Amino acid sequence: MLTPGELEVNVLEFRQRSFQFERAASVAGQEVAVFSRTETETESQFRPKLVHLRVLVPLEWVLYDEPNDLLLIARDGTTPPVRLAEPVVEVGAERTEFQEQGIAWKRVGGPGGTLLYAPAELAESLLTPSAYASLGIG
Repeated sequence: MLTPGELEVNVLEFRQRSFQFERAASVAGQEVAVFSRTETETESQFRPKLVHLRVLVPLEWVLYDEPNDLLLIARDGTTPPVRLAEPVVEVGAERTEFQEQGIAWKRVGGPGGTLLYAPAELAESLLTPSAYASLGIG
């Protein structure tokens, strides 16, 4: 398992975007890493809003892909997933349930308009107000 120091100096590739490590916290007895990114809602608007994105993933699922110098997500924490080249779409146009790096994911709106991504199998425990408090989201 990677240390917070190793997570802080690398970026996580998720949905063909780069996310920075924000923090690790314990939720229901499981160590969870929070990665964050802020981007504009859409460049075509006169005054685009900022969109705050957070990826919530078990810490043991995060692995360092040394040849590509980035962090990836693998359920077993050791086998780099197959990465598919898909066109990048605006966050608002993304589906709320999708597959990424071989894992089913769910996206929901969280506190303060933050968009949260969590593995679908862990959504019930990670996408709750008590989990948000534990993870420092809010």
